[in-house]
Amino acid sequence: MESKKLPKFKELKEQLSTATLNAIREMGFKRMTEIQAEVLPSALDGNDIVATAKTGSGKTLAFLIPVIEVVAKNIEKAMHGTFSIIIAPTRELAIQTFSVLQDLINHHNKITSALVIGGESRKKQSSDLVQGMHIVVATPGRLFDHMRTKEFDYKCVKCLVLDEADKIFQYGFEEDLKQIINRLPKDRQTMLFSATLSERTDALVESAMKKDKIQHINTDQDDLCATVEGLKQGYAVCETQYRLWWLHKVLKKTKQFKVMVFFSSCKSVVFHYEFFHKYCQMNVLCIHGKMNQTDRTATINIFYETKNIALFCTDVAARGLDIPAVDWIVQFDPPGDANEYIHRVGRTARGLGADGNAVLLLRPEEVGFVDYLKESKIYVDKYESWDSYYNLQKKLDTAMSDSNFVNVAIEAFEGYVRALEVRKLKQIFNLLTMDLDVLARSFGLKEKPDVDIRIGFSKKHRPRKRMAAILASQSDTKKAKS
Repeated sequence: MESKKLPKFKELKEQLSTATLNAIREMGFKRMTEIQAEVLPSALDGNDIVATAKTGSGKTLAFLIPVIEVVAKNIEKAMHGTFSIIIAPTRELAIQTFSVLQDLINHHNKITSALVIGGESRKKQSSDLVQGMHIVVATPGRLFDHMRTKEFDYKCVKCLVLDEADKIFQYGFEEDLKQIINRLPKDRQTMLFSATLSERTDALVESAMKKDKIQHINTDQDDLCATVEGLKQGYAVCETQYRLWWLHKVLKKTKQFKVMVFFSSCKSVVFHYEFFHKYCQMNVLCIHGKMNQTDRTATINIFYETKNIALFCTDVAARGLDIPAVDWIVQFDPPGDANEYIHRVGRTARGLGADGNAVLLLRPEEVGFVDYLKESKIYVDKYESWDSYYNLQKKLDTAMSDSNFVNVAIEAFEGYVRALEVRKLKQIFNLLTMDLDVLARSFGLKEKPDVDIRIGFSKKHRPRKRMAAILASQSDTKKAKS
């Protein structure tokens, strides 16, 4: 659909309450996005929804609006009780969804809501749930914890939303999700939203939804590109030992913008944050899964409100966050697959007509990743003029004179190795052919620490994994010779 042909929200006035329409108007939305135009009429009719759309396409409103209408109809019959549950894979995404929900229920004076996530007071959450909050936004683990108590009465739930369902599985909540679904009333509406689907989500659809009422919606199926139109994306190739220097240049080039930089491990985030913040005096923040929730929320809030700053993060921040005006996505460590690439770059160029930039850093041995992305309809240009760096050696020497920082560097090296050794694309990310001494120098170390590169594999699978990597390397060598 062209933007000028997209319907206006007011065209749904027969299905939407006046309070919801007023809230949508106050939020500044006139026309629906493509996913909203596809989902809303069917969802408001009570159908189960399986929706796939590019990240940044507006799917949060696509499920929140039907959720609110379900509650608005049910509170006319009963003032108390939980009528809708929204499950998100990460605390940050749950917080953001809850924030948007507050704007949408601004004119619904009787609708109550609760945020139920890890890292926050269980007692306060339990008190909210006992009161029968109408809408609950939650992460799977903490929600299931409360469902196993007598205080939380969920027998009135009429609507369940699973946002970023594939990520819920990736974070290890599969069993919790099964238990949650089994405990909820069968006579309910279920909506599943994600930027990508998989065999596991297909199985979830089969177990959680009513087959005769499922509406499958995919706004990407006829698209020639897997990422949004306003995104300018490219890649740069850098020798391993100069990766830190390359990032320094990128941060200098983008210092007037809002930037997100993705790393493969928490320890790598900490190392790079400390180096650039303390020894280069750059305006950077960091967020990762091992931070406590208070610090994570505070960091996200600062990043939301600051126009020119860089956020160093792991993939905990890659999914679903609608951070305003992110100008650049820097993938310092490549993602594990095409889906993760899409979710990372989806933090920029969000919304109708929005622009954004993304750059992917590859070592010379990893350039095969570009062809892999092409197979998934992701096309990246090569940035040729990104190979002139400021010499950081003096700053590194100063940093490495601190024994505590040396330990941080060693842990970051280990984190990078562990993240790399569990990659599926062994023909591209081949740890066994990597010069680990050179890699160590990219973390400021003079030589590689003593690390067992087989960490992360069970003993049963280690020989098979090592052989697969060796065969992949031999295959690439044969191709180069032919």
